[in-house]
Amino acid sequence: METTFEKKTKAIGTYAADQPLAPLNIARRSLTSHDVEIDILYCGICHSDLHAVRDEWGGTKYPIVPGHEIVGRVTRVGDHVTKFKIGEMAAVGCIVDSCRTCDPCKEGLEQFCEPGNTIVFGSKDKHTGGHTFGGFSENIVVDENYVLHIPETMDPATAAPLLCAGITVFSPLKHWKAGPGKKVGIIGIGGLGHLAIKIAKAMGAHVIVFTTSISKSDDAKRLGADEVVLSTDEQQMKHSSKMDMILDTVSANHNVNDYLKLLKVDGTLILVGLPADKLEVGAFNLAKGRKSFSGSNIGGIAETQETIDFCATHHITAEIELIKPSEINEAFDRLEKGDVHYRFVVDMGGI
Repeated sequence: METTFEKKTKAIGTYAADQPLAPLNIARRSLTSHDVEIDILYCGICHSDLHAVRDEWGGTKYPIVPGHEIVGRVTRVGDHVTKFKIGEMAAVGCIVDSCRTCDPCKEGLEQFCEPGNTIVFGSKDKHTGGHTFGGFSENIVVDENYVLHIPETMDPATAAPLLCAGITVFSPLKHWKAGPGKKVGIIGIGGLGHLAIKIAKAMGAHVIVFTTSISKSDDAKRLGADEVVLSTDEQQMKHSSKMDMILDTVSANHNVNDYLKLLKVDGTLILVGLPADKLEVGAFNLAKGRKSFSGSNIGGIAETQETIDFCATHHITAEIELIKPSEINEAFDRLEKGDVHYRFVVDMGGI
């Protein structure tokens, strides 16, 4: 086990769930032979950062430095690194290590690593014996096999949310074969939903968006939606087109049965929003039409790179509000209220 540390690194985190995030110092490990050091330029804010900081899912290890949508530039590499060079743009998402030997890992599904993967913050760090710290910091050290390439043509700030939000919607859209001739429903137009619209449309699907807010209709169409359905309007829901698949990006409690009824025979509703409370599913809503209710969770390293490359090819980036590190606490409060234009990204150059 590597236990040596470099100099202290500036970061933003907290020592308790009821305390605001504030500047603190953390220690990054010394480079091992396959490590890459990245100076962090931008880091996105995800709702899971908020959940973790406030220990809403339980098990948070403090002090916590959140952030798992990391984009920066390579400043150092280990002696045996072959995939990255100093000066290149690079990115780090949710996963920074896994067992590499279980069947899911061998298949490129590190998100389902059977012994358990290492998440960028709050996981046990096998190198230090402590726990990992995320992207609200000056730099990060990660094994090259868990680092992603960012094309120089992409805007790094708007690319950051692809590391979590992007892969979270790309993976199920690809797995359930969204594309020409398919009708794809998207529930919700938020941080996940707005990227799902863009990506599904770029895949060639006919995109139908469901929203509770009529004011978002024009924006949904601007993002690429072919149809917009106001889900609070019973008549609009009743006369909606039948779909091959529906991607549910909503994290609040809602009635999924209303959407199961809108699937074609053999259609699938995929949950990616992950509400905290249980969802009730009517058995007959599945049996009638041989429908499926499934879920998806981020994606593996290779598929995350595929997401980035796909988005670069199709000129897809997230729509963001760029903020300073000093504005993170305010952003967390706004995020909790749903007051964000799709995604916050922190300019870490001001740390």
